[in-house]
Formats: sequence, structure tokens, C-alpha cells
Amino acid sequence: MFLAVDIGGTKLAAAVVDEDGRVVVRDRVATPQRDVWPALERLILRVMAAAPAPLIAVGAGCGGPHDLTSSTVSPLHIPSFVNFDLTAALAETTGLPCFIDNDAKALTLGEAWCGAGRGEMNMVGVVVGTGVGGGILSNGRLLQGRLGNAGHIGHIVVEPDGRPCSCGGIGCLEAYACGPAIEAETGRPPQRAPQAIIERTGLLVGRALASLAAVIDFNLAVIGGSVALGFGEPFFAAAQAEVNARARLSFTEHLEIRRAGLGELAPLVGAAAVARRGLGIATAR
Repeated sequence: MFLAVDIGGTKLAAAVVDEDGRVVVRDRVATPQRDVWPALERLILRVMAAAPAPLIAVGAGCGGPHDLTSSTVSPLHIPSFVNFDLTAALAETTGLPCFIDNDAKALTLGEAWCGAGRGEMNMVGVVVGTGVGGGILSNGRLLQGRLGNAGHIGHIVVEPDGRPCSCGGIGCLEAYACGPAIEAETGRPPQRAPQAIIERTGLLVGRALASLAAVIDFNLAVIGGSVALGFGEPFFAAAQAEVNARARLSFTEHLEIRRAGLGELAPLVGAAAVARRGLGIATAR
């Protein structure tokens, strides 16, 4: 069994996941403004104590940027968690082999393992939640990039003269599609967003995916995250319609968008998939 850890801007979650991708124990707490690691450590120890069988490794998904050469994370939506050596902290607390990756890349591995992308060799996984991230599976291999940051779809420019993004850029997808951006624009949480905002969010995600498909050459996008899943069918229909309108090359015109098959469990199953890959037993490498 694997210990799975998901570190997000609004919640911290941990779970015990079995060898078939089933979540057998889980718990979560709100992400504190400060002292993130002590809160996460308490959560991890609580979940480990409830594990029904021995744990063999830890996998963690965390927002980026990352520097996998030094095992540090600096998630944009957790300002107090900067250049934090997550692998070392997890190893010291658990005494287990520890493996980390971007949360959206973790979701991609999880969905390819036992979710909506099962068996797919060329796909992109997308998280639309507190932030917007992605992971790219190309010919069965998860793309990493120089420092481990490949797949940051949230920072594709979708509105060239648009609003500022938390990354320092202008007009990024994340500046429009993430939960905090939607709440800042509408004055209400994403789950109460008006229909026009829901459809615009889907449209912009579809626009980014159409551009990415021309560069990467994939045939499936699996989308999860609290905002996308909360918006539901109108979001997914708008994203697919935009892809259909813009992805017109012969190798992109059949690009399909699917809802994450693992639902709200996708980040935790994905974190377990990171551990599987680290041990050399993952479906996708």
C-alpha cells in the first residue's frame, strides 16, 4: 500500500491507496496561511496510524513551480511554502521511500493508471482548481522538462492583452480560470459563478488545449480539479466546442476532452501513482 499526499492551495489531503488504486483511508484539512508543514505532518501521521497494512512508499503531488533536481517546491498558491525540501521532510516523518511531482502531473499518471485515461499513451491531464496545471503523457512517458515543470498549461497565454497573473505574466489561462481569479472577478465562490463565467472558463481551457495539441500531438485531455468538476457539463461542453473549432490540423481535429474518471479522488490516486512510478512499477513511466 502507498501513502498518498496532495498539497493544494485550499486543502491538504492524505490517504492510503492500495495496489489497485483504491483509496482505503483518507483525511484532509484546510491549508493554513502559515505553518503548512506542521499541519501536513500531523495529517500524515494520523493517516499512517490508520493504515490497515504496511506502507511501502510515499507519493506526493504539489502545485508548482518545482525543482526536482533539489526536491524543492514553491507553489504559487501557498506563499509561505517557498523552496521547501518536501522529499526530505516526508522521508524524515515517514521513514519510507518518498517521491514527489507536480499535482497535475500526478493526476495525469493516476488517470492513465486507473481512470478516464486508462490505456492511453498520448494524453494531457489538467487540473482546474485553486490553480491551473497540467501533465503530458507522450508515447507512455510523462514529460518532465529541465527542472520537472513540463505541463504548466495554466501559463499558456489565452488573452494577449489580458489581466495580470500571479506568475508575473499577462493574460495567462490561470488568471481567468482558477478559483481565486473567478472569485475575485465575480465576488462569489466558483460554485456560485454565473453561467457566462462557467462557459467562458471552459472556452479558455479549450483554447489552451487546442494550442498545446498542435505542439505536443496528443488525442485526449482528461480534466479534473474542484472548479472544473464543480462547473460540470456546461464547462466541459464549452471546452470541447472550443477545441473542435480551433484544433483543425489533421492530427488534432479528433482531440477529445473527458472528465476525470477518478473524480475528487484523482489527486490522491495520482499521488500514489507517483510513488508507483518512483518504485518502477507504474503503468506510465
